[in-house]
Amino acid sequence: MNSQFGNLSRRVAMLSRCYSFGVVKPKTAVLLLNMGGPQNTDQVHDYLLRIMTDRDMIQLPFQGKLGPWIANRRTPEVQKKYREIGGGSPILKWTNLQGELMCKELDKVSPETAPHKHYVGFRYVNPFTEDTLEQIEKDTPERVVIFSQYPQYSCATSGSSFNSIYYHYRKRNLPKHIKWSVIDRWSTNPFLIKTFADNIRKELDQFPEDKRKDVIILFSAHSLPLRAVNRGDAYPSEVGATVALVMDELKMSNPYSLVWQSKVGPLPWLEPFTDDAIKGFVKQGKKNFVIVPIAFVNEHIETLHELDIEYCHELAEEVGAEKIRRAAAPNDHPLFINALSDIVSKHLKSNEKFTPKFTMRCPKCTNPRCMESKKWYSALVG
Repeated sequence: MNSQFGNLSRRVAMLSRCYSFGVVKPKTAVLLLNMGGPQNTDQVHDYLLRIMTDRDMIQLPFQGKLGPWIANRRTPEVQKKYREIGGGSPILKWTNLQGELMCKELDKVSPETAPHKHYVGFRYVNPFTEDTLEQIEKDTPERVVIFSQYPQYSCATSGSSFNSIYYHYRKRNLPKHIKWSVIDRWSTNPFLIKTFADNIRKELDQFPEDKRKDVIILFSAHSLPLRAVNRGDAYPSEVGATVALVMDELKMSNPYSLVWQSKVGPLPWLEPFTDDAIKGFVKQGKKNFVIVPIAFVNEHIETLHELDIEYCHELAEEVGAEKIRRAAAPNDHPLFINALSDIVSKHLKSNEKFTPKFTMRCPKCTNPRCMESKKWYSALVG
């Protein structure tokens, strides 16, 4: 695994050197937003602390005290998990590689908006979105496309990342002569769907032919508190849309289920949980599974540890499953790079500033920060 990450690092560095040679400044900046992940175990505590004290991400009673307590308590356990997957998260390396490949393709298919340059803005770890915005201002592009790397929108993930840009600028002057636009969701992009389907086929091919049709495909997405679901968060329906289209692309070849992972805290969350689903199906006599990380675009701790180690290996042995395999995240799959460039190029050609859904609040939203952020974005790109 360390070798895999080392090869990835060298490839990113090589592409960066090749692509940046001769480029004076970008005409179009593409800001890739994501949660991020600690690149080493020393960053784990602060990473957890930022998550646990971010009320856009999670709401806790007495959060100013309980959030730090949870971060302190969980740090040793989470550090151990990162050590078991190579010492840190590869999400920055994958995001940079995806951005480099996307911009190379954009320069070909959209020369009128070239040169394009990607930037990474993470919510909870370096490179922080606020620091990246300052770098973008220094590079003075004509246009900035804020591109969420969460295909399915949730107030807790996409919303928090978009809010961080609002927080950054609410007491600062916006840079002049820059046009802004937003890509906030893309759960049904045809190339994204084909990427997931291709990765699933590769895993199904690893099962004996006489058992292949009975393999259960488990689409696993990060769960969400029921409080957020009941408020009207769009995430569950958008994940469901992705699943339906992937199975349509696979011609409904196998039985399947949408399941949920990574619950945090004691409050009720979306179920069934991925591990409970596996246990339940095994009790019903089902023994073979492919797990698909349907809401993640690159490998990180929730794929490399939770799915690979805890479920595909440890849980499989515990419950007596014959085989549990895991489909790769999109990573640098050529179809996924096509998805990214397709989404951005069409966005640029359409002159669309944002989708109508983006500035719409959940029907039961009572968060004043959300209301202020939506108003700010309406003015920014209006």
